[in-house]
Amino acid sequence: MIDVVVLGETMMSLRSTGTWRSGATATTSIAGAESTVAIGLSRLGHSARWVGRVGNDEPGELVLRTLRAEGVDTSAVARDEGAPTGLILFEQRTPDVTRVIYHRSGSAGSRLTEQDALTGLTGGTRLLHVTGITPALGPGPLAAAHAAVDHVLDQGGLVSFDVNYRSRLWSADEASRVLTPLARRASVLIGSPEEIDLVGGDHAAGHVVTKLGADGARVRVDGGTWSAPAHRVRAVDPVGAGDAFTAGYLSGLLDGLPPAECLARGNTTGAFAVMTTGDWEGLPSRSELSLLDLAGGSTLR
Repeated sequence: MIDVVVLGETMMSLRSTGTWRSGATATTSIAGAESTVAIGLSRLGHSARWVGRVGNDEPGELVLRTLRAEGVDTSAVARDEGAPTGLILFEQRTPDVTRVIYHRSGSAGSRLTEQDALTGLTGGTRLLHVTGITPALGPGPLAAAHAAVDHVLDQGGLVSFDVNYRSRLWSADEASRVLTPLARRASVLIGSPEEIDLVGGDHAAGHVVTKLGADGARVRVDGGTWSAPAHRVRAVDPVGAGDAFTAGYLSGLLDGLPPAECLARGNTTGAFAVMTTGDWEGLPSRSELSLLDLAGGSTLR
């Protein structure tokens, strides 16, 4: 049985050094909320599988090669001969504002099916992680998310649901209507305060984790509430911090840590993410979790 299965779309990413319209150069990588969580969990020593679709193209090869290099199981990934791998562009328009452009309409990831999801769950999993991004991609991915949730809950596993609302993909009203039923079935519901409200408030699930950015995070579970402060670090790139937090929190949950310690691990992985450019590149290994406790200027020899 694998520790975690994540379900969703992973795209090739292009990150510019200037504005796209001026012909800026760019670096290539991969991006996707669910695959960031998978990489984060893999680096922390958990077995993780990404389930999704990629095109039969070079961006798809990049996605698979990168995930495999990070120890993520890609054995259930479907190759789509009729659609390309999605593309996401990041533009640092000001020092504090990143503009995101999607090219994912009609992508392989938007053609995810129920059968893809169920194939990816073969052998069982302790935890399924899905986000509100996948249902926004179309009726097929929405059905796949429901099928996966149904299957894992029927098998006695846990379901983690991160709202991850994307206004570029759909309206808040439509997202609320579609995502609330999924949120109410989740074992663990994760989101910002606004996202939690979008799916019915902090009573929508029995275990609710609220991401508070620079103010840390809190969790309500078993009738109690716990909170943990964020680390004060020099932020380089905030993109991916929420998913990095989720990876750390779920790692603590899988390790059986108490709520406050799960939050603390999530805040640590989130801090690592913002100190490095890229969604997932700066995520820590388990042995690196204590680095933020060292005094500034420390040298490890």
